[in-house]
Amino acid sequence: MNQLKIHTGKAGGALKVVVYGPEGIGKSTLAAHFPRPVFIDTEGSTRHMDVSRTDKPSSWTMLMEQVQYIRSDPGVCSTLVIDTADWAEQLCIASICADKKLSGIEDMGYGKGYVYLAEEFGRLLNLLEEIVGRGVHVVLTAHAMMRKFEQPDEMGAYDRWELKLQKKTSALVKEWSDLLLFANYKTLSVATDDKGKKFKAQGGHRVIYTSHHPCWDAKNRLGMPEELPLDFSALAQYIGTGAAPSAPVTPPPAPSAPPPPPPAQASNPAPDPAPATPPPPPPPAPGQAPAPAPAPQEDAKPQDNADALRALRDLMKANGVLDYQVQAAFAARGYFPEQTPLENLPADFIQGVLVGAWAQVYNWIKANDPLPF
Repeated sequence: MNQLKIHTGKAGGALKVVVYGPEGIGKSTLAAHFPRPVFIDTEGSTRHMDVSRTDKPSSWTMLMEQVQYIRSDPGVCSTLVIDTADWAEQLCIASICADKKLSGIEDMGYGKGYVYLAEEFGRLLNLLEEIVGRGVHVVLTAHAMMRKFEQPDEMGAYDRWELKLQKKTSALVKEWSDLLLFANYKTLSVATDDKGKKFKAQGGHRVIYTSHHPCWDAKNRLGMPEELPLDFSALAQYIGTGAAPSAPVTPPPAPSAPPPPPPAQASNPAPDPAPATPPPPPPPAPGQAPAPAPAPQEDAKPQDNADALRALRDLMKANGVLDYQVQAAFAARGYFPEQTPLENLPADFIQGVLVGAWAQVYNWIKANDPLPF
């Protein structure tokens, strides 16, 4: 490096905002007033709101594809809203469990599952960071929950509001954000007798807290007051219009598949939770009859199969892929005969291979473009 460039003053730019609070407080409504928002609605809470939204992601892979599309074409919006982060985390957990063939994240033992979760959710935050760098505000909404908290240097514990996320994920989200806003009802306790032994609650108007308090987490980097009314007009002077491109809002076409991930290096000791396509079995000997179509597993849960198949069909619909193309893809790798209906495939195969490694499946389909008989 011949010369080190040093910049002074405020750089400005788009903001990373986290808004959390109890259910029904108005988090989605507040996010809807940000400049030109597009919602990725993971929980279906915006069905009765007049906002722009993507299809509801039914899998972690679909959610990441939608975020990658916004990154590649930031002109479709000035604000990307993921509503909510805790429901997105559940999609992430389901993806990891399907890839590792586990029934729950704690089955790995010794907290390893939460390390995988933090790494995978961190990939989402990295994508969102790139979107912010392209001038688009990013808003994450999340629910709040109460947890017992004990100071290491004090006796006793007390309740405090926290993000409804796993601890490692929660820490990442709080560190990532520029604004961590806690929305709640401000309630006052008023004595109803002259002895001060009976009280009743009064007030209950909605407010936003912008600074840390023993009973909640909050922060801001813009010098905001510690308390604001829960209304976007109170935030507008700090949010501004952003530096997002002024391209007109148009319905985004079906997202193209992201480039396949680079091959994992054997020398890398860190585990990679990203799903990868398992190696195909050896091809059958010449003249050998193909394996029969798999019979439905007696111990498989019908709901698991239905959820996995719905996640696969959502990805197929978003990318314009038909059943016979997916059948040709898994038959070419030797997993099942080509005539096997998608409904007969095991849930762990659909979730772990077809959905988990959708980028590779879709790239094979584009390269080979099989035609039906």
